[in-house]
Amino acid sequence: MSILPITIYGDKILRKKVDSVTQIDDKTIELIRFMFDTMRNANGIGLAANQVGINKSIFVVDISPVEDYEKYKPITMINPRIVNKSDETSSFEEGCLSIPEIRGEVIRPKEITIKYQDIDLAEQQIDADDLFARVIQHEYDHLKGILFTDLISDELKKQFKKSLNKIQKRKIEIDYPISENTDYRLL
Repeated sequence: MSILPITIYGDKILRKKVDSVTQIDDKTIELIRFMFDTMRNANGIGLAANQVGINKSIFVVDISPVEDYEKYKPITMINPRIVNKSDETSSFEEGCLSIPEIRGEVIRPKEITIKYQDIDLAEQQIDADDLFARVIQHEYDHLKGILFTDLISDELKKQFKKSLNKIQKRKIEIDYPISENTDYRLL
């Protein structure tokens, strides 16, 4: 098991649009395995590559630890594209491994259709709803440089300002490693 440090609020890579993946090699497969290890070590259910300092269009999701979602298998999405969103929305309190100890209500489409490539770069498409759709959208946003705190109410943003400053200055205590590098690196 290999645990990677997680980038946190204020790190430049979290605000950049990531690069597409054009080939899968041993290094990419290893990265994906490390991403799952890192996510599980931090008790997360989704993790984007830029959250571990890698500027690539990859994210992993595993919602099976969540009650009532045990049947869902872990999934890796490479070069994802949301191609359809329902008009129906739902509100849910979200958190993020890159923004520890902060949670806020986010309104998102309840159902989505997403196209992506698997680890063989074969095109796949799935329909997702409820928590699965929410986690996919959250991770997809990461790949576009969007954080869940961009989607919360202005009132909550004001409430979180001091906490976000503490995170940015790395004056937080969490039980998983965070990146020391506020810039980014390429795979």
